[in-house]
Amino acid sequence: MSLQSGLVVMKFGGTSVEDQTAIARTAGIVAGRVAAGKKPVVVVSAMSKVTDQLLACAAAASRGDRTGALAISQRLRCRHKDTAVALVKDAAALDMMIEREFDGLDEILRGLAAILELTPRISDLIVSYGERLSSAMIAEAFKERGLNGVHVDAREVIITDSQYQKAAPLDALIEERAAKHLQPHIDAGRVPVMGGFVGSNEAGITTTLGRGGSDFTGALVGGALHAEAIEIWTDVNGIMTTDPRICPDALRVKVISFEEAAELAYFGAKVLHPATILPAVRRNIPVLVLNSRNPTNEGTRITSLAPHCKSPFKSIAVKKKLSIIDVVASRMLMTHGYLKAIFDIFDKYQCPVDMVSTSEVSVSLTVDSTAKLPEIADELGKIADVKYEGQKALVCLVGEDIRGQNGMAAQVFAAVKHVNVRMISQGASEINMSFMIEEEDVDEAVKSLHAAFFAEPDPSVFDVEAREAARQAAALQ
Repeated sequence: MSLQSGLVVMKFGGTSVEDQTAIARTAGIVAGRVAAGKKPVVVVSAMSKVTDQLLACAAAASRGDRTGALAISQRLRCRHKDTAVALVKDAAALDMMIEREFDGLDEILRGLAAILELTPRISDLIVSYGERLSSAMIAEAFKERGLNGVHVDAREVIITDSQYQKAAPLDALIEERAAKHLQPHIDAGRVPVMGGFVGSNEAGITTTLGRGGSDFTGALVGGALHAEAIEIWTDVNGIMTTDPRICPDALRVKVISFEEAAELAYFGAKVLHPATILPAVRRNIPVLVLNSRNPTNEGTRITSLAPHCKSPFKSIAVKKKLSIIDVVASRMLMTHGYLKAIFDIFDKYQCPVDMVSTSEVSVSLTVDSTAKLPEIADELGKIADVKYEGQKALVCLVGEDIRGQNGMAAQVFAAVKHVNVRMISQGASEINMSFMIEEEDVDEAVKSLHAAFFAEPDPSVFDVEAREAARQAAALQ
C-alpha cells in the first residue's frame, strides 16, 4: 500500500505542551501544516512533569499517605483547570471534564491507600490521566484557534498485549482501529488529537507503552495510516552530534539513516524513544525531529538511506547508570551450555543486557536495570564467582561502515587515552563502536572524542553554519 499523500503524524512532547503558551505555539505549528495543504494527525504527551507527579501520588497512596497523594492530585487539578481557562474562552465544558477525570483519579488513590498495593495495572491507569487530559484540552484549544480539532481516545486505537507498564503493540489491530477511529476524521478535514504513551488491551483495560512511549505512539499511528511523514516535535533542533550540555559546540545532524538513529536511541540519545523507528522502517516513512520552540529550523531527517558522509561518525551517545557484572567460573571451562545458563538467568528476571565480553572462563555484561541485580547475582553465584559494580557509563559512537575503515579503533582510543576503559564492543554492528567507562569520566571522554572527530564536519550532513554563527557571536562579546 502506498503512503497517503499529505498525511502527516505530528507528535508533540511534554515541553511542547507544558502550558498555555506552549500549546498556543503548537496550535500555530499545526495550523501552518494545514495551510500548506497537509492533513495532520496530532499525538501529544502529558504536560511537562505531569507523569512524574502522577507516579509520585500513586507511590504516596500505596504507602498509605492518602493526604499526600490527594494533595498532589489537587495541584494537578488546579494546573489543568488554570491552563484550560487560559486556552479557551468558554471553558465550562472543559472544566467539567477535568473535574470529572480528577474525581475519578481521587477515587482510585483512596482505594490504593486502603489496599496498600500498587500493581502495574493500577499504575498504568493512574499515569494515563496525563495524556488523556492533555489531548482533550489541546483538541479544544485547536477549535478555539480555528482548527477543526477532534479528540480521539488513544485507547480506542493503540491496542496492546497485557504487559502493563511496557505493553507491546498489536500492529494488525492498531491498523484496523486507526482506519475506524482516525481515517473518517481525516477524510472529513478534521484534525484528530490523541494522547501518546497510552493504549488498552483487547479487553479494554488501560495499558502504557513505557516511559517515552508517546514517540512510539506517533510512529505506530504513522505506520498504521501509511502517513507520508512522521514528525517528532521536541525542544531541541534535532539529533545532535552529542549532548550540547557536554559540548556546547555540538552540531545538528541534518540527515541520518534509520539504522543509525535506532542505534543512537537505544544507546542513550534521548531525542527519540528506541522503538520509534521500527514502524517507520516497515513502511519506509521518513521521520523528522523538529523543535517546537524554533519551528523554522529544518531539524533532522531520518530516512532509509542517508547520503555518504566524509566524517566516520554521525553522533556520540551516552548511556549512564549502568552496572558491570563479572561472571568468572574456571570450573566451567569449556563446559557446553555455560553461556546459555547465564543468559537464562537474565531472561528469568527480564533484565536486558547492553554489552557482553567473553573469554574461555569469564563473561562480563552490562545492564541498566538494577532492581533485580542482587537476585540475579545470587543465582549466577550457583554456577560461578560473581561481582558487580555500578556508576558506569556506555559511550557509543555511531556512523556508517565503521568496521570497514582501517585504524578507526586506534583513533578513538587515542582520543580517550587518558580515560580508563573497562569494556569494548565492536563488530556486532557495522555502525556502532562502544566502550564502558566510569560515570565521572563521561564529560571528559565525550569532549575529547567530539574534538577529535567533529573539528572539520561535512557540511552536507552537519549544520556547520550554526556553529560558525555561534563562534562569531561569542567573539563579539
